[in-house]
Amino acid sequence: MRKKRCIAMLLAGGQGSRLGVLTKKIAKPAVPFGGKFRIIDFPLSNCTNSGIDVVGVLTQYRPLELNAYIGSGSPWDLDLANGGVFVLPPYQTGKTGEWYKGTANAIYQNIPFIEQWDPDYVLILSGDHIYKMDYNAMLQEHVSKGADLTIAVREVPWEEAPRFGILASDENDQITEFQEKPKVPKSNKASMGIYIFSWDKLRKYLELDEADPNSENDFGKNIIPTMLNAGEKLFTYTFEGYWKDVGTVESLWESNMDLLTLPMPIDLADKRWRVYARNPGMPPHHIAEGAKVSNSLIMEGCEVKGTVTHSILFAGVNVEVGAEVVDAVVMPGAVIDRGAVVRRTVVAENAHISAGAIVGEEDGNITVIGAGATVPAGASVAAGVQIDADAQ
Repeated sequence: MRKKRCIAMLLAGGQGSRLGVLTKKIAKPAVPFGGKFRIIDFPLSNCTNSGIDVVGVLTQYRPLELNAYIGSGSPWDLDLANGGVFVLPPYQTGKTGEWYKGTANAIYQNIPFIEQWDPDYVLILSGDHIYKMDYNAMLQEHVSKGADLTIAVREVPWEEAPRFGILASDENDQITEFQEKPKVPKSNKASMGIYIFSWDKLRKYLELDEADPNSENDFGKNIIPTMLNAGEKLFTYTFEGYWKDVGTVESLWESNMDLLTLPMPIDLADKRWRVYARNPGMPPHHIAEGAKVSNSLIMEGCEVKGTVTHSILFAGVNVEVGAEVVDAVVMPGAVIDRGAVVRRTVVAENAHISAGAIVGEEDGNITVIGAGATVPAGASVAAGVQIDADAQ
């Protein structure tokens, strides 16, 4: 195979437990987003737009739907003869198989995959963030500074800083200190979980980490602090565009609602930097006579006969006569029956809100109706409740 200057390794195996019933049966990167996308579309599209044409996708938790969605990689122009997208699940390496023990171990287990491309640099990505970023610009800074590791960073609100790896750097952007999810952070400069390593250094520290029986095999907890303590050259790369970690129900809902603000904080209409996705191949949506739709995104295959306000309807959603959908995210194939009211709710794929049901509240936490779940006719579901189809 032809040598590649830089390849990407996309960590997409997380369970996403904070998303509750939304990730009970699918991996977090496969969760629908923004009407026509799935979360993983964003890093995959960034790779395509950045000219990175080898992407290893490391899967583990509930991979079936994610694997099927990625397929050959054609929606992202990653179905190449000498490159493309490759799904990399854990595999048996002897008498017993072994799950990925941590983010670093996941990359370690795939050293043979990386080696076949003989890269100079390896880009490590997360599969659960919403953003548009030119990885090539980050790579150019990495090369120009002679860095061993470059970490993409952004400032976050101080109250959110304990959720992230927090860095301190000097006037030349060289990292002087790193704290992984500190209870009392010293700064609000947060790691985005996007790394560019020089491959020779990454391999060295992956092997050292794997040989340490006390390691948690994690980039933030182990690899980065070890490299910093060893005096390696670690630099920051500041990103100032839209970026959202959609790891909670509230952040997922908020980032979907962001798309209803004009101008969009993340421009999905930018022809210079498209976000690609797999097309469901449905007919155009239909807004029936008497229906009322305002400030909403309505995707193909939708049938709207009721009222939809400040909401996002994914492909194939049906909103019947007299139904009202407000401040909601309604995922593919869901049905909102006659007279039902849905407010501040995430309705997952193929869920059914029966006639006259009232789901969610105008104020309060986000309600979630799980994939395939049914809310009975006339039922009332309070704010913040999650309904699981398997529990019915």
